[in-house]
Amino acid sequence: MSRFSQPDPELGHRLSRRGMLGVAAGATAAALLGAAAPANAAAGNATPTTASGTKGRGRPVLPPGRLGIQLYSLRDKVSTLGFGPVFAELERYGYDEVEFAGYTQGSAGPITLAQLKRLARNHGLNPIGSHVGYYSNDPNAYTFAQNLTKVLDDAQALGLKHIGTASGPFRYGSTVDAWKRAAEDFNTYGAAARARGMKFYQHNHSEEFSFATDNPKVRLYDILLKETDPDLVHLEMDIYWAYVGQFRFSKRPDGTPAPFEPLNYVLRQPDRYPLFHVKDGESDPSNPYGYNMTDVGDGDIDYQRFISAVTRLRGHRLSHHWQAEHDNPAESLTFARRSSAHLHSLREKC
Repeated sequence: MSRFSQPDPELGHRLSRRGMLGVAAGATAAALLGAAAPANAAAGNATPTTASGTKGRGRPVLPPGRLGIQLYSLRDKVSTLGFGPVFAELERYGYDEVEFAGYTQGSAGPITLAQLKRLARNHGLNPIGSHVGYYSNDPNAYTFAQNLTKVLDDAQALGLKHIGTASGPFRYGSTVDAWKRAAEDFNTYGAAARARGMKFYQHNHSEEFSFATDNPKVRLYDILLKETDPDLVHLEMDIYWAYVGQFRFSKRPDGTPAPFEPLNYVLRQPDRYPLFHVKDGESDPSNPYGYNMTDVGDGDIDYQRFISAVTRLRGHRLSHHWQAEHDNPAESLTFARRSSAHLHSLREKC
């Protein structure tokens, strides 16, 4: 949907992400998919165009083999059709990678991690990462804080190179010391992931760009960057939520200016950002979040500029992974198809 329907869409997004994707495949799966996404609409069959609609003639902005999708965007189709039919469509649309938001069973019965890994690879999809909760009051919860070994065991079984959380570092509060404590937790998880050949990462929403409650001159995101070991803790910038953060927190609580540019965080430390979430929004100053979320290509975030700036850094053309996402798409397979087509159409400016 293009407009937020919850009083606090950011909180709703974080809470709903705690649910795990289900797996089910109905007898009508092929018919449903055929109706939702005709074969001639696949990204690979689309005529390359620029964002303005003209034929692209420069080098593609999107590096080869680096377009993924966060499966949270397709949770409705995964739960009703199963991973297999969804992966088949993503292959047709030109996706290279998938990022998980859970891998539990649905009404069709269990699927093992080995089967899930093989299913992705059979459709040319590289499982690149996964979102797991940070902490819970339940000692048996599937989170980094409560079951770190199990989380990493599963990530290894899937062959993931990245394992992270979409939870904000608010476990201990919003003070400077609270975020230093959370940074210690993240360093611990990062060290454990690194020992297994993986990178731990944190995915932002907009609140990370707010200010410490006990020192409103300090931006919380800057504490996270400073207090975590860059060799152990990486970031997955959700570009949409970063620009929402820019809209919301370019002034301190006392009203004094505190402007920032999300892209500059990446350009200063590109090695810390192996992953990105590519989601779009229409600018709307009347919205307290500044944007109405929309399909990639329908909004006002300049992805030609953003992706080009990162991939043109020396040695970084293939260093990053770009995951399309929409929290609540009107039709999830249509979103996936259109987002891939748009991102593949972007060209470098001559």
